[in-house]
Amino acid sequence: MNEQAKKYWEEFWQGETPPTHVTAEQWGWEGTPMADELAALILKGIKTASCSSYDECLYYGEDPLSKIGSYTIVLNRKDEPVGIIKYTDMTIMPMNEVTEEIARAEGEGDLSYDYWYQVHKKFFKELMPQIGKEFYEEMPLAVERFELIDARKYK
Repeated sequence: MNEQAKKYWEEFWQGETPPTHVTAEQWGWEGTPMADELAALILKGIKTASCSSYDECLYYGEDPLSKIGSYTIVLNRKDEPVGIIKYTDMTIMPMNEVTEEIARAEGEGDLSYDYWYQVHKKFFKELMPQIGKEFYEEMPLAVERFELIDARKYK
């Protein structure tokens, strides 16, 4: 976590002892305009969910279920902190069982399931071979829900 994010985290808790389950990260492709676009969607309350390949989580030794109750400081593409989210729920489900509501909660594109599916299918078809796996429609996804706790920009 960079110094700006640490300072923001400490200021947010106003002298209280802050929780230790916190990360700081850019969303999307690091250093690209997508990081700013996704941050803006989160800070406007449009994006309240995200998903990743469960196999990718396992590949990197992550337990997505442990995120529940933890925090992330959302960074823009310049690594500046712009908001804080808290993870409220995590569900492991097959990609082909993602609902229209989850697709809408991801907040991207035209908010439709069709848009969500096409974009994620393309993304996972490119990602999975990088971890020695293949894309398939029933592949497990880690679907995370979060709430915006604080926003510095884009209010």
